[in-house]
Amino acid sequence: MRTRNVPRRQRGVAVITALLLTTLAITIVASLFWQQQVQVRSIENQRMQLQKKWILRGAIDWARLILREDAKQTVAIDHLGEPWAVKLADTRLDQYVENARTENDESDATLSGQVIDAQAMYNLNNLATDGNVDQREVDVFSRLLVNLRFDGQLAQAVADMVARTQSKAVAGPNPGSSGGETGAGKAPDLSVPEVQFLRFTQIDDLLAINGFSPDMVERLKAFVTVLPRKTSINVNTTFAEVLAARVNGLSMGDAAAMIASRDRAYFRTTSEFKSRFEDKLKALTDKDIVVATNFFIVNGKVKMNRSALDVSALIERADSMGSTASATTVLWVREN
Repeated sequence: MRTRNVPRRQRGVAVITALLLTTLAITIVASLFWQQQVQVRSIENQRMQLQKKWILRGAIDWARLILREDAKQTVAIDHLGEPWAVKLADTRLDQYVENARTENDESDATLSGQVIDAQAMYNLNNLATDGNVDQREVDVFSRLLVNLRFDGQLAQAVADMVARTQSKAVAGPNPGSSGGETGAGKAPDLSVPEVQFLRFTQIDDLLAINGFSPDMVERLKAFVTVLPRKTSINVNTTFAEVLAARVNGLSMGDAAAMIASRDRAYFRTTSEFKSRFEDKLKALTDKDIVVATNFFIVNGKVKMNRSALDVSALIERADSMGSTASATTVLWVREN
C-alpha cells in the first residue's frame, strides 16, 4: 500500500507546484502589462499636455498679431467693435498634427478664448504710488466695492497693503551738496532700506487681507485687475460699475446710460466723451479716462480627449500706435 501511495503523492505535489508556478507567472505577466499600460498612459498624458501648451502658445501669438494689426488700423482708439474683442467659441482642431491619433482614436481637440481689455477694469496699483496711499483712488475703489454690494471700508485696507508692497521713492541728493558730493561735515545716508512685502500680482492676493473671501474675490475678477503700473480706464470698454466708481457723484443709472450710448457709437476722444455728458462729468479729470488701451488679457482653453488646459496671459502693447514699431510683450502666463 505504501509503495502505491508514494507516486500519487508526488504527482499531487507536482500538480500543485505547477498550478502555483502558473499562477505566479500569470501574476508577473499581468503586473508587467499593467506597468506598461500605466507608462503608456503617462506618456500619452505628457504628450497631450505638451500639445495643449503649444496650441495655447500659438493662440497667444495670434492674439498678439491681432493687437499689432489693430494698432495700425485704428490709431489711439480701442472699442468692443474691433476684431480683437470677438470671442472665439469652441473650434475643432481636427488637423492639428493629426492629434497623433491611432486608427481607433478620433480627434476631439477644441480651442476657445477671448481677448479682454484689462483697462476696462479697476487697477489695484492705482491705490498707491511709491509706497504712498492715494486717498482719491481709495475713494474710487470704495465706491466700486459698494456698487458690487461689498463693504466699502475694505478699500483702505487694500490700499495700505498695496502701499506696503511698493518700493519707496529714493530721496534726491542733499540740497547742500554739489557735483554729487556730500556737504561739508555731513555723512552720506547709509540707512537700511525697509523690508518690502511681495508685490500684488493678481486678484487672488486679496485673500491675504481680512474681510475678503474666495467668493468675493471671484466676483471681483470681472471688475478688478492688477497691472504693472497706474492706468486709466478705457471708457469704450469699461463697465457701468467701474465707471460709476471712477466719477464721483455718478449714479449707476447714469453710468448705464453712458454705456448704452457708447454701444451705439464709441467715443473717439476723451473730449467727445465729456461733451456728450458734460453736466455729469464735472468731477472727472483728464488722467482718469482714456479711449485706447495698452494692456490686454488673453484667456484661452484647450480641450483634448480626456483633459483640458485653461490659461490667461497679460499682454502689453506699446504706445507707438499706428506705426510698424507697435510691439506687444507677454508679461505673464498663468494656468487657471
